[in-house]
Amino acid sequence: MKVKSLKIQNFRNISDISLEFDDKTNVICGENAQGKTNIIEALWLFSGVKSFRGAKDNDLIKFGEKSAKISVDFQMLGVENQATIIYSDKKTVYLNEKKQQYASNLAGKYNAIIFSPSDLTLVTDGPDKRRQFLNIAIGQLYPNYIEMLRNYSRAVMQRNKIIKDYRYDKTVSIMLDVFENEIVDMGNKISKYRKRYVDILNKYVSNIYGGISSGKEIIKISYISKSGILDLEKLEKSREIDMFNATTSVGPHRDDISFEINGIDARSFGSQGQKRSVALALKLAGAEVIKEVSGEYPICLLDDVMSELDENRQNYILNHIKNWQSFITCCDTSNIKNLKDGKVITIKNGGVI
Repeated sequence: MKVKSLKIQNFRNISDISLEFDDKTNVICGENAQGKTNIIEALWLFSGVKSFRGAKDNDLIKFGEKSAKISVDFQMLGVENQATIIYSDKKTVYLNEKKQQYASNLAGKYNAIIFSPSDLTLVTDGPDKRRQFLNIAIGQLYPNYIEMLRNYSRAVMQRNKIIKDYRYDKTVSIMLDVFENEIVDMGNKISKYRKRYVDILNKYVSNIYGGISSGKEIIKISYISKSGILDLEKLEKSREIDMFNATTSVGPHRDDISFEINGIDARSFGSQGQKRSVALALKLAGAEVIKEVSGEYPICLLDDVMSELDENRQNYILNHIKNWQSFITCCDTSNIKNLKDGKVITIKNGGVI
């Protein structure tokens, strides 16, 4: 897919800006805190996923303003589209002038992958970061997965509230049965989606990681389901333990991904360079999966990540995405010196100079 143009109003530190983009490479330059990442963030939000910076919707509105608006013109599978998101007391989303119930309705209709410095800790951070990676990647491909996650999370939250009282009042088990049935139903579906996604991911990640490591290392990714296939018996057995912690101890919200390099656990024994290479390979492989499922590559958003990588990894990324549309932020253009063409946009104080 290709993004043709982006219009931003009262978003973060940007008052009013209109941008047109190159079909291949777009470099967004400027000093820190000038608005580069805000442009990347705006482009990302149309994927139907929340801010990669963890911001709440109210945080996206420019200080002193009551609302913010971002609009994008893009092409997907040869079809021209236009999407708009308005942030005020609530979020309103339009696709081709038709109001959408949720921003997640844009998932699968607008595809993007994002690299940011925090993504380079995908291997070293806790399992919640890796589950988030899976949820975002799968949710872009299958919007119904997002609804499953929403229902599952709601059921777990309700069980956690009720389980506190279970210690003193066993009659609440009737209410627990209702939510545990939903946890089993949604949880097994979520695990199935994740396992299938990891299987597809493995087809691509080995070649990509092999390219990054110059063929010296072999990677394998595995989905680790700590509770296995869920059933009511497992949840009932965990009640006694869960009531003391007021939490649900079994289910896909506890699962993880493991990475092995030449048969050795990368998270425990990998070097810093190997861990970063795994993170890069995961993201690039995710783009290949999107291409396989949707028929087109997503746009690639690289937010201030080039300066975090050595020259070999920089070159690999730039060579790998040369046939996709990319958006790269940087303070120092020397980090992208191997780019031969494209468009350079310089940002200062939330505007183009």
